Amino acid sequence: MSKFTVSRHEIFQTSLMSALLDGVYEDEMTVRDLLGHGSFGIGTFNGLDGEMLIIDGTCYQLRADGGVSKADLGAYTPYAVVTNFVPHIESDLPNNVVRAEASKFIDKLTASENYMYALRIDGDFEWIRMRTVVKQEKPYRPMVEATDEDAIIELHDVSGVVAGFRTPLYEQGIGVPGCHTHFLTDDRTAGGHVLDFKLRSGTAALCLGTDLRLQLPLTDAFKNANLAPDDLEWQIQKTEMHA
Repeated sequence: MSKFTVSRHEIFQTSLMSALLDGVYEDEMTVRDLLGHGSFGIGTFNGLDGEMLIIDGTCYQLRADGGVSKADLGAYTPYAVVTNFVPHIESDLPNNVVRAEASKFIDKLTASENYMYALRIDGDFEWIRMRTVVKQEKPYRPMVEATDEDAIIELHDVSGVVAGFRTPLYEQGIGVPGCHTHFLTDDRTAGGHVLDFKLRSGTAALCLGTDLRLQLPLTDAFKNANLAPDDLEWQIQKTEMHA
């Protein structure tokens, strides 16, 4: 693990992963307000209308058909995690590695597994496999059912950025434990929720987070949600980490 002086850095989150799992797909947080809390992050949009990726202060909507557009500042999000990215740790990654191998290498760069990290990988990919949520209609189903319709997309010979967060296991239900990332091509034309990849070459940057600011929804759906189901770990594995 890396040795360096840890300083305070805030990560902002709206709602909980466990709420999203229970079908709480609407909130009153706008993209405009979200960008006031950070210039880097990931999330989704009301109704699960695509994946969200915020990079360099611009919010992108990654749609189920693989297309990308800049998000409307007035659009709403039911769940997102953002920060102002400051690269505390930077390193070249080994060449020709798949996601699991890259993850093991990045683990060794961290100062401690007990902190949160914003992660950015810029690289040239032999291939990258992604999925993207499909917009849901009311009455909303739990996420384990909604994600059965996810579109799986695989791109070959692309350059782009993988962005997201590495979250400690103790945050299960608040966020997604482990590594939760989205991808966007350098030409900003395709992207999605990362399942796996093979990286030809690239660099990793980590921004260490010590402070988590959490804003909970005031909606009836959130008030009535089951946020501590017995199968929480399974639900997260199925919806966020399945390939």
